Amino acid sequence: MMWWWSAVTLAVLALAVWPFRAERQKPDVTVEHRFRAEGEFAHLSQGITFYRWFGPARGPVAVVVHGLNAPSEGMHALAESLGELGYRVLVYDLYGRGLSDAPKGLQDRAFFLRQLTDLCHVHDLREDITIVGYSMGGSIATAFAIANPYIIKRVILLASAGVRTRESRFSGFCRRVPFLGDWLHLLFGAARIGRRIPQDGVTREMDRIHRAQRKQLARRGFLPALLSSRRGMLSETQEQEHRQLGRKAIPVIAIWAQNDSVIPLRAIGLLAEWNRKARQEMIEDADHDLPYTHSKELTEALRETLRD
Repeated sequence: MMWWWSAVTLAVLALAVWPFRAERQKPDVTVEHRFRAEGEFAHLSQGITFYRWFGPARGPVAVVVHGLNAPSEGMHALAESLGELGYRVLVYDLYGRGLSDAPKGLQDRAFFLRQLTDLCHVHDLREDITIVGYSMGGSIATAFAIANPYIIKRVILLASAGVRTRESRFSGFCRRVPFLGDWLHLLFGAARIGRRIPQDGVTREMDRIHRAQRKQLARRGFLPALLSSRRGMLSETQEQEHRQLGRKAIPVIAIWAQNDSVIPLRAIGLLAEWNRKARQEMIEDADHDLPYTHSKELTEALRETLRD
């Protein structure tokens, strides 16, 4: 009888350990991947960060912060459009995504602001920055603007988190429950994310972005980074920050997607209540992926608002 209980115990322990062991055995970003990259790398205080510049050599600076899942490749169409409007545009991979390192630690406000602050120091960005944030990147952009109000020219938020966000029961459980949540996230997270990535895109640009999203699923540190961000940066509701932006008269442009299943349209009313000076637009028939599914409409909306 004892051998049976021992076998069950060993099987349970093996099952408990297996997702964490499998995660450690995943390959990290390789030198070869980085060698092929169309961009550059900065050695910052928390690790290596991949970045790329778009637009003219001279002009006002815009820094673009991507969202939770997709790396900075998903923001290239937007960066190119801002470049056509005369901006020098800096895009970069958040830690744990794309070609940046995946340092350990809670991915909260301090974590992401340290990365962005380090990157600005590397490029000597000291004034008149237009900070652009998509989804979770909107929360990072908002926090960065509050921490550095004197160097910010304006804030542009695209389907931004930090106001109201929907999450699935699975994601909510994993976020709230230590260890078991980590175990479930490592065991099922990649498959759940993979099912939401389309196999075929409408354009070559979308195909390229989808390939980049799928590639991340196989790299070490990506899934833990997502869960850590949910427990950290995405757990914030930034009412006070948006009220401060209004009081400090920092211009805010917020653009939302009509069919967004992640950010409910109630966010429009809440942001208007928190910051009556914020200018808000909505892209019809767009969902949460609007930076690369509706880049033309997004560009036109930005063109109009920036002209005004």
